[in-house]
Amino acid sequence: MASQSQTQVIATTTIPIVTFDEIDSTNAEARRRAEAGEAGPLWITALRQNAGRGRRGRSWDTGQGNLAATLLTTTDLPPAEAAQISFVAALAVADLARSYVPADIVGLKWPNDLLVAGRKASGILVESGRRPDGRLWLATGIGVNLAHAPEGTERPATSLALNGASPPPTPRQALERLSEAFAGWIGAWEARGFSAIAEAWTVRALGLGGPCVARLGAETVEGVAEGLDVDGALRLRLADGAIRRITAGDVFFEGA
Repeated sequence: MASQSQTQVIATTTIPIVTFDEIDSTNAEARRRAEAGEAGPLWITALRQNAGRGRRGRSWDTGQGNLAATLLTTTDLPPAEAAQISFVAALAVADLARSYVPADIVGLKWPNDLLVAGRKASGILVESGRRPDGRLWLATGIGVNLAHAPEGTERPATSLALNGASPPPTPRQALERLSEAFAGWIGAWEARGFSAIAEAWTVRALGLGGPCVARLGAETVEGVAEGLDVDGALRLRLADGAIRRITAGDVFFEGA
């Protein structure tokens, strides 16, 4: 649950921010607010999470000086289309990173991992649910390693500070830049559809055109990553020439 040390609600760009000193997780708070009827848009951020979560149930350690934030929104889109906000978020996080470190070391790995100099620097978790009016609430949780990178992670991690951001942005500065970038990409998505997002994501993507291993629960699939399908699925060409659509799972590329 949220700590009583909630400090303020401030408007940045056009989206207000609710800040906590400590909370279980910003996504959990977004869910509570959504289930209580709040529609957003609203940013929820905390200096510390004591039960942060990543994709596939993994824990996420925010670390002092790093960013933990969730954007709560409401949409009329069906769930499959609404989930494309994950790619929108990835582009916004990449813009944030490129504001503080050299652009040529910033890339994206399917579906939404930010890589800086080949190491993971961010995580994105999108959760959703139905409101009583039938619309869908979305909680787009974003964690970014600004000042510190966790140790002992499954994949090597890094931070903006380790790649030239000296000093790194504060969580507030980073969230303001992220909110600005997010608003821009949301506008592109709404105006031009997912194709605009897919095109921009592909420009920043690492590993496309090369060997890829996809771990899908009990199954492992190998092939060549050809790019995004129209809905954001990863197109994997198998050795026999067939195309396998990857919609969920862990993917690994050579050098990414």
